[in-house]
Amino acid sequence: MTVNKEETVKKQQYLQQQAKLLTNGLIDRRKFVMGALAAGIALPTALGMAQTAMAATPKKGGRLRWGNSAADSNDSLDPATWLSSFMMATGWLSANGLTEVGPDGQLIPELAESIESDDAQTWVFRLRKGVEFHNGKSLTPEDILANFAYHMAEDSTSAAKGLLSGIADIRKDGDMNVVFELAGANADFPFVLSDYHLVIRPSEADGSLNMASGLGTGGYVLQEFVPGVRTFATRNPNYWKEGRAHFDEVEMIGLNDDVARQTALINGDIDHMNGLAPSNIPLIDRIPNLDVVEAAGFAHTTIPMRVNADPYGNNDLRMALKLSINRQEIMDKLLLGHGTLGNDHPISPAHRYHNGDLPQREFDPELAAFHYKKSGHSGTIELSTSETPGPGSTDMANLFAASAAQAGIDVKVIKEPEDGYWSNVWNKKAFSVSAWSGRPTEDWMFSAAYTADTEWNETAWTTGAAADRFNEVVVAARSELDDAKRREMYYEAQQIIADDGGAIIPIFTNNIHASSNVLGHEETIGGNWENDGARMGERWWFA
Repeated sequence: MTVNKEETVKKQQYLQQQAKLLTNGLIDRRKFVMGALAAGIALPTALGMAQTAMAATPKKGGRLRWGNSAADSNDSLDPATWLSSFMMATGWLSANGLTEVGPDGQLIPELAESIESDDAQTWVFRLRKGVEFHNGKSLTPEDILANFAYHMAEDSTSAAKGLLSGIADIRKDGDMNVVFELAGANADFPFVLSDYHLVIRPSEADGSLNMASGLGTGGYVLQEFVPGVRTFATRNPNYWKEGRAHFDEVEMIGLNDDVARQTALINGDIDHMNGLAPSNIPLIDRIPNLDVVEAAGFAHTTIPMRVNADPYGNNDLRMALKLSINRQEIMDKLLLGHGTLGNDHPISPAHRYHNGDLPQREFDPELAAFHYKKSGHSGTIELSTSETPGPGSTDMANLFAASAAQAGIDVKVIKEPEDGYWSNVWNKKAFSVSAWSGRPTEDWMFSAAYTADTEWNETAWTTGAAADRFNEVVVAARSELDDAKRREMYYEAQQIIADDGGAIIPIFTNNIHASSNVLGHEETIGGNWENDGARMGERWWFA
């Protein structure tokens, strides 16, 4: 039998049209299957296509039981303090920001209806009308002003303070406009305002805020929050965003232990988990009612050396450690290919200005030994870790210790408690394992973790000629509107960090999750953070 190519194309187009009708509820499952059979599709295939199409149709109802890692007993509802995917997801269940990064990585106005600027220095955000907080208060420019004033206050310890340092002035203009005047042009500024610390809380008449109230404009109303244990929220019946917040209830459970999280999913105690170890993908694939959901993005593992603590102020020692880690071994044994190699800077191949011209740093024990001897250091180097930064963190640290030994460097792995890791180890211990979800723009990533003014500079790399030059280049690139010049600047910034910075960045990791196959979601999953950009609570549904 000869298959006509034109007929095949027509059949595919017909099935796509029918699937769209089924997805939109314009035909039922039986009619779709009968049409597929008439088009020559086998019954099992037709039934599978119907199931896929129906799963793509958002439905209201049910309780999502979401097992998430990185819950911490020190967590707070104050957005200025948030450090983890657990609090990020908690925040976006109940609140919104001015902008949102969509599943495709593009910027979407959120509480802002429109965003305008002629010169990338003066930005006008027009707020949506009719948006209400959970306490019934209408969203106004005063709420925006109060929230940003909180993060930008002179005595603020907000993690977003450094991100907002380029704002010279914020003012109200009319009933619904907020104007941001920047000290210099910043073409990426609207992206910055999608940061998860910048969710909007309702202000009081006197301009004060209760940042720990949990009140917001989001799709779910917070009912219970137990730090390190549980977040429970119910659907906001007055949610302003159409086509979102499908579940009746969302229960997010803190399950920091990878085995416990996976066991809970397999036993049916939860519907979704983040942080699936690549080595366990085959196991999940063998279970008929579970799916692996994977998204590439900007996430990466870091091993920061705090350069303000001995012996890490010595760049020969830093270079020795960078050269003594076997990145390919980590990729092969732990990630099983689910990621890409890192090059000791935080800009991933998915970024617009990724410097692909930099030679890949290889495992070189001889050169590492040369730099180690030149550093003058001797004795044991302690590396703190736990599974909190991500599954396999301890195994990675042990592989690093083994490869460093080949260069004559004694690295001792210290297994720290998982609870309190971000509070008691990260940014406290001089050498530790960390992880970043990444940021969608180069400037944002640098400003969040590497510039001198950020609260989250986990390497404390803020002084010296190289650090000074890096900060100068980042500031200049932020306001440079010529694309070619901007690319050159970001290329240089990546080179400086790789050669002088305090971070070992061995790998970029895919976000790997496992879910019950009764959950539905859009075809494209956000990779900017775990859990569909940390917004699966409002984006997903029960099929």
